[in-house]
Amino acid sequence: MKLTTKLMASSALVIAPLAAGADGHMADEMTIVSWGGAYSASQQAAYHDPYAENTGVTIINDESSAEAVAKLRAMNEAGNVTWDVVDVVASDAIRLCDEGLALEIDADTQLADGDDGSKASDDFGDLLVSDCFIPQIVYSTTVGYRTDLVGDTAPTEICALFDTDTYPGMRSLEKRPINNLEWALICDGVANEDVYDVLETEEGQAQAFAKLDTIKDSVVWWSAGADTPQLLADGEVIMGSTYNGRLFSLIEEQDQPVAMLWDAQVFDLDGWIIPTGLTPEREARALDYVKFATDTQRLADQAKYISYGPARASSAPLVGQHATLGIDMAPHMPTDPANATNTFLYNYEWWADYRDDLDAKFQAWLSQ
Repeated sequence: MKLTTKLMASSALVIAPLAAGADGHMADEMTIVSWGGAYSASQQAAYHDPYAENTGVTIINDESSAEAVAKLRAMNEAGNVTWDVVDVVASDAIRLCDEGLALEIDADTQLADGDDGSKASDDFGDLLVSDCFIPQIVYSTTVGYRTDLVGDTAPTEICALFDTDTYPGMRSLEKRPINNLEWALICDGVANEDVYDVLETEEGQAQAFAKLDTIKDSVVWWSAGADTPQLLADGEVIMGSTYNGRLFSLIEEQDQPVAMLWDAQVFDLDGWIIPTGLTPEREARALDYVKFATDTQRLADQAKYISYGPARASSAPLVGQHATLGIDMAPHMPTDPANATNTFLYNYEWWADYRDDLDAKFQAWLSQ
């Protein structure tokens, strides 16, 4: 069930827009799409609440990011784009930009300079992977497991996912090919650096699906980022993939008997796009919001609530302790050297090219 929350600004607030559209007007309501759960909660605290307080705008939250590409294609086809700002992974931003469904952004004129005086393009650096993509965080997809269900030998490697003899029980995996195919090949003997070359071939794709066949009957497939944490908390799965920040919340905030694997964690980027087809007033509001939400302080503020690394270099020195737990957040970041000894680098451009084809093959495989 999608959660829709309206933040109604207090009538006592002083309305002080941060910028104005070409005619001086910005929409007084906007719909922001994201992933839900602990991640959306961190955005609420770091971005939405202070922006609504400063501007008086009403923010409607929608948790449909997992379906962003399909829904934006449908909205564009219908000529009725109802979303104003959308949180997507980098490969989806590249696809939406290539299809003309996302607005191109000039980072140095439309985004804030860094607090250290750097231009936005320098501050974000290589993370600006598309002309339409405004990076927020560096995160990873990894695996959590129930410490009370794995016996005396806790898993240390990603291939425990496929080891149902040592770790019997259900596991949860995302209902899409990304990460699952890469981990399947790695656990079938393919070197990390060869994974995408192998996956480009029909034989390589068949190899990956054959490896997934070995655990298919032991998998609960998830679609929302909150699914695996809930399945782990309920003891319905022994292990499962999800985002590192969700596991941080489960372990540190909820004190569940869960630990996480950093082995073969898949680095990825997440950020904003603004759909094309908005009215000038809605587009001006969306641009004003993303300029505020991706400045140095706001990106550092998000790290107070969830263990995702800020996308700006100037934000990194400002990352401190968790807002309520009082623990240092740096050791919980996927980029911490102790956690990043064996990472898998997600290839955004490769998936932008192959996503539609492999999505269809993955869904066909699931239905068999």
